[in-house]
Amino acid sequence: MKSLLIVDDEPKICSLLSHFFEAHGFRTRTAHSGAEAIQTLHAEVPDYLLLDIRMPGMSGLDVLRLAKKEYPHLRVVMVTALDNVEMAEQALTLGASHYVTKPFSFQDRHWARAFFDERRDPITEELDPTAIEDVRPRDSVAAATHANMRMRLGELLITKGLITPSQLEEGLRQQAQSGEYLGAALVRLGFLTETQLVETLAEQLKIPSVRLATYEIEPEALEKVTPKVASHYHLMPLALREGVLHVAIADPFDVQTLDELKLLLDCDVQPVLASQSEITDAIQRHYGVGASAVERLLDTAGAPSATPAPTRTEDLSAPGDDASVIAFVNQLISSAVKDRATDIHIEPFEGSVRIRQRIDGVLYELPLPPDLVKLQAAIVSRIKVMAALDIAEKRLPQDGRLKVRLAGQELDLRLSVLPTSFGETVALRILSAQMLLSLEHLGLAASHLGLLRQLLSQPHGIIFVTGPTGSGKTTTLYACLHQLNRPGVKILTIEDPVEYQLTGITQLQIHPKIGFSFAQGLRSMLRHDPDIMMVGEVRDPETAEITIRSALTGHLVFSTLHTNDAAGGVTRLLDMGIEPYLVASSVLGFIAQRLVRLNCPACTREVPTTPEIRSQLTLAPTEPLPPTVRQGQGCAACKGTGYKGRTAIYEFLAMSPSLQPLLLRRASAQELAACAQQTGGLRTLRQDGWLKVCRGLTTPAEVLRVT
Repeated sequence: MKSLLIVDDEPKICSLLSHFFEAHGFRTRTAHSGAEAIQTLHAEVPDYLLLDIRMPGMSGLDVLRLAKKEYPHLRVVMVTALDNVEMAEQALTLGASHYVTKPFSFQDRHWARAFFDERRDPITEELDPTAIEDVRPRDSVAAATHANMRMRLGELLITKGLITPSQLEEGLRQQAQSGEYLGAALVRLGFLTETQLVETLAEQLKIPSVRLATYEIEPEALEKVTPKVASHYHLMPLALREGVLHVAIADPFDVQTLDELKLLLDCDVQPVLASQSEITDAIQRHYGVGASAVERLLDTAGAPSATPAPTRTEDLSAPGDDASVIAFVNQLISSAVKDRATDIHIEPFEGSVRIRQRIDGVLYELPLPPDLVKLQAAIVSRIKVMAALDIAEKRLPQDGRLKVRLAGQELDLRLSVLPTSFGETVALRILSAQMLLSLEHLGLAASHLGLLRQLLSQPHGIIFVTGPTGSGKTTTLYACLHQLNRPGVKILTIEDPVEYQLTGITQLQIHPKIGFSFAQGLRSMLRHDPDIMMVGEVRDPETAEITIRSALTGHLVFSTLHTNDAAGGVTRLLDMGIEPYLVASSVLGFIAQRLVRLNCPACTREVPTTPEIRSQLTLAPTEPLPPTVRQGQGCAACKGTGYKGRTAIYEFLAMSPSLQPLLLRRASAQELAACAQQTGGLRTLRQDGWLKVCRGLTTPAEVLRVT
């Protein structure tokens, strides 16, 4: 029986090679470093030495040099992931008999030449160092394609008109630096989409491709591959048929992964091409968020507990330990940001835990590994540590903030923790600077935009924005402040909480526990001689009175009220005890708003309008109703909802002379709205929504949902 010493700093590679050669009658030993290899050689000289050329510390070339010096007749085969002619020449010059590059296939004829060809001695065979191509793995399909991949793929992409010759040259330069294959480099540079790359590779290599967003994955395949394996190798099992496992992969040249899978799963593996991002989404969708981290944690250490750490900005993009609660929380937040979520809710129940994301105003439940409930307390503790909260306090509500960095972008997260019967429930609000919009991007109709600009040009008075929680009032107010923010103007705000930091604007946070309320803050703010003020919310008569009087003393003031429509803001102030004449003389206008989801541009289609919808969503009698409207059908881009993104619908009630008599006699909100419609052309929320339906931006059902 021939003996073989396998030297590679990756234990998995050693295990794979050892298993293969033992199956072919070799007696194998392994070493994971150059120093260990020399010690093993001194103990027993094998017939063959299989040596990785790149290792930390003593390299494979160093081991080769020493081994050939002491054991000149030792047969040495060099293996490396680098297709490097100079290294091959050096290895052959030092006495290596063969040189094989990764990725390799065990059906490659060069393995046979090095170890199994009995007709000639591979050691005595003279190899020309200049003919290195002759000893490269060209016979397997993947290795053969890899040898000429750059030119063939590049030419095909240029022929199809997907890239230009200059983009190909840049991709080749990036490939040489990073070591990735050309297609991945072109996608990373933005020259090519993942879908275009998959379609081209499938055509070039004659390998089937799949769209995972719509593919129905068989449960047997999911049971065959654990979350840890799927995440580690970045693949998605598709089907298990007649002992062959079909898996979706993004890199068709990673033969090593396929060979390892055959050994790990004890079955044949058939690769199918899919895009990198679709594989990532499929792993999360079918195994659950952070399933790999949960499995590793429970395998190694049970349910861990979190320990306090210094408050800092957490970099979610930085690599870390995959098997940790930190990794799970990072994946959870990263996934929410990627899905455009505004909130994350972690809710414990008896024997289970539920995590939901709010996307475009609607909550969606995330798929989770079933054992996550064992880590629920540790996950909450980790989030509390990130926000510098007391992890020992589990009986009282706690609020905090934390900062995270993801892909170079800093995000603020607002945290609220509540004690429940089955543990602490967590609400995380994600605040992104990208939500700071200009007036032109608020979704205002041209008439409304002109009216708002007219209101903002007034030197004093108060503008109220009304609507329920989550209707976008803060975004509208911040857009107004951004429009007015300039060096010659002093702007002060008092908020609860301060959601976004605005450059050039002084922002105050109330603290009711120490007596710093809206009313107290307003009194102090007036001593700083501001030109413009914003009050986060008028909640009580005292705050309402100070806000109104601030507007009467020459300040332009912005604030919010929780009412269903614009006219309801008048009656709310009157109910708080504000005299009608004060409202009439200080308020410039009331703006009611709601948020509606936008049709997904990737799957929107024309659908007929029904008589019921026409009766519910009507404009003025003179305006025609279209026979069809646009509606999203659901696709991968919108995760099957038909909606992607949101915009606002508005209702403007500007104070006018015609409204003042009604206001002074305390008329109802309905009377005020009717008068404004007749004299001022007030357009209701539902009517403004119908205009957006006619423009194809949203659907009738969505407008009816919020109005």
